[in-house]
Amino acid sequence: MITTEAAEHSMVGLKRIYWSRMALRLAYAAVMMWLAISVFLALMPKANVVAGSGISSVTEVARGMLDRVLAVAVLPGLFLVVLVIVAATIHGRDVRRRDPVRRFTRQQRRDGMARAAGLCEMEAGFRDRCSRPAEHGDHFYPWSKGGSTSLRNFVAACARCNRAKGARIPSPGQQERIERRRREHVAPDGLVSVGERQPLP
Repeated sequence: MITTEAAEHSMVGLKRIYWSRMALRLAYAAVMMWLAISVFLALMPKANVVAGSGISSVTEVARGMLDRVLAVAVLPGLFLVVLVIVAATIHGRDVRRRDPVRRFTRQQRRDGMARAAGLCEMEAGFRDRCSRPAEHGDHFYPWSKGGSTSLRNFVAACARCNRAKGARIPSPGQQERIERRRREHVAPDGLVSVGERQPLP
């Protein structure tokens, strides 16, 4: 049985992971936008360029544009390299965390489906619980990102919700809402907390 303290610790851990990865995505998007705008502005024709004739003037203009592009791309390029290295490190850790067992056992499926009363535990419109019958046992914290193949990480899902969720890490809000809804139908001594990640080997 998972203690309340352990469940809260895990929730804090999953929140931190979710928000750190969201921050990484936003930083990547911001750097790409910075790079694109910088290059665009560097390629804009300069008003003070004197029109010349012949191949030499075209070459000089092209060389000047290339020099400007390289000059403005250095700083965002360095940030981009750092972000790629961080993302590659995170992905490598996710791969090392992967549970050697990917499929839930029959007992885990039976217990998980019984806990959900045979209905999907995911969210439909307006953050309400989906009302369709559960067909799949889904890793709440994705297996590909180090989620455990355990009853605590098991969420009953219909085919549509399972496809829609994919391998995305659920938000802390989704985690809290599933746990709140579970308190309404799970026995007092039942497992309400959701989400578990494999430790690094």
